[in-house]
Amino acid sequence: MDDKKLARINELARKAKTSELTEAEKEEQAALRKEYIAAVRENLRGQLNNIDIINKEGKIENLGEKYGKKRN
Repeated sequence: MDDKKLARINELARKAKTSELTEAEKEEQAALRKEYIAAVRENLRGQLNNIDIINKEGKIENLGEKYGKKRN
């Protein structure tokens, strides 16, 4: 997600606190928030899929290969 979209999300949030949003602005805000949440989830999924641990046998095990990289 780019900086312009993040700025727009914040702008709409500030406007919602001071006045009523129009229906078009509410729809835009919902779409931007949905896109933002998807980007955050994808980023977190990528980070979690790259975690390595040392198992009881002393071998390095990638949790992304074992549990992750599954798409719902």
